[in-house]
Amino acid sequence: MKSRLQKILSERGVCSRRKAEEYIKSGAVKVNGITASLGDSADDESDEITLFGKRIERPDKKTYLMLNKPRGYVTTMSDEMGRPQVSSLVSDVGKRVYPVGRLDMYSEGLLLMTDDGQLANKLTHPSHNIYKTYLVNIGYPKGSVFDGDAKELLSRPMEMDGRELAPAICRTEARLEDGCILTISIREGRNRQIRRMCEMCGFKVRSLKRVAVGEIKLGGLKSGCYRRLTDKEIMYLKSL
Repeated sequence: MKSRLQKILSERGVCSRRKAEEYIKSGAVKVNGITASLGDSADDESDEITLFGKRIERPDKKTYLMLNKPRGYVTTMSDEMGRPQVSSLVSDVGKRVYPVGRLDMYSEGLLLMTDDGQLANKLTHPSHNIYKTYLVNIGYPKGSVFDGDAKELLSRPMEMDGRELAPAICRTEARLEDGCILTISIREGRNRQIRRMCEMCGFKVRSLKRVAVGEIKLGGLKSGCYRRLTDKEIMYLKSL
């Protein structure tokens, strides 16, 4: 089936459609040895497409999902304790996809899943500082009166496991009689980081939900359901 060249280059992960248009205009793209013009199409299955003389291979079609993980599910692909696994929620996808990072059993919300190992490794590497945003309901110690601002305490410099944490970005969403609801954005992925940060400040986490990974947002996706990422979302993750 024929498609516009800029669409093919974008889907093969070479560049954005806008950049592809620039390459085509400059004469850098050829189809079966013939210099392409803007507006040209090609058969994605059979035509040979080159960019600056290098053949652009057709990759295997990868799967990219967003799952709204419910509480009570583990993000491991096998569990010797027999606990529910997120893999059971995407079993009808037709591909074996894996979680990108983790959410602990008692947390919920946005979990990316894919069979693109290269992208998953990039997004979970310690040097990759993409912000992840959580909606957190915290409670104050029983019987105590907390006169300060919880977000100020959680935004201050902290150490964990002998290392200083990158500063968290906190915003108060609602004040409750015995606690508050915050959005907390962090760049690191230390084990149970937000829960441990709250414990260090004397707070109890009553619920924790990831609502965004960078610019990708959970939105109104129902708990236990998944959807495929859009082309725009996939390109965004690959550009990070």
